Amino acid sequence: MATVILTVGLAFVGYLATYLNGLRLAQKQARLARVNAQLSDFYGPLFALMEANSRAYDTFSETYARPDGRDPFDHDVPPTEQELARWRTWATTVFIPNIQSMRDVVVTKADLLIEEEMPSALLQLCAHVAGYEITAAQWVEGNYEEHLSLIPFPGRELKEYTRDRFTRLKSEQATLLGRWPARSNRRR
Repeated sequence: MATVILTVGLAFVGYLATYLNGLRLAQKQARLARVNAQLSDFYGPLFALMEANSRAYDTFSETYARPDGRDPFDHDVPPTEQELARWRTWATTVFIPNIQSMRDVVVTKADLLIEEEMPSALLQLCAHVAGYEITAAQWVEGNYEEHLSLIPFPGRELKEYTRDRFTRLKSEQATLLGRWPARSNRRR
């Protein structure tokens, strides 16, 4: 009789260990699937668009800087008509489509946020895009009184946010896959 109880007890412990291990593996797989979705659908595209927009803006600023090195919108002397026309071309061709794509990622994939609440940098981005859409609509009508969004772009804050979250998730992804994160991806 003791042998039967021991056998049943060992079987139960074996079953429980198998169940708990399966549960742990399922939870790890679910977490990996979420991290992969966050990277591929939210933070990856947002990070890439932010970097592309930042580099394009830096190129614009360097290429069309005034003799003192500053861009026409950060200067004591107002921009010339030629500078404003050049800005409108870059804004409508590069900058506005990029920030609209960034806004679209935020609006359509907000369920993939790490945070429980929408970060202020993302809200500011959405507002900035709306401001530029009004400005661009005025350009189409031939009204060139405004050349910037009335709502400032959260450049530094958004760049830090996207880089931090992307790097953090890449590190977690590597850990979940059983690899050590690359040195450049480790949190500082």
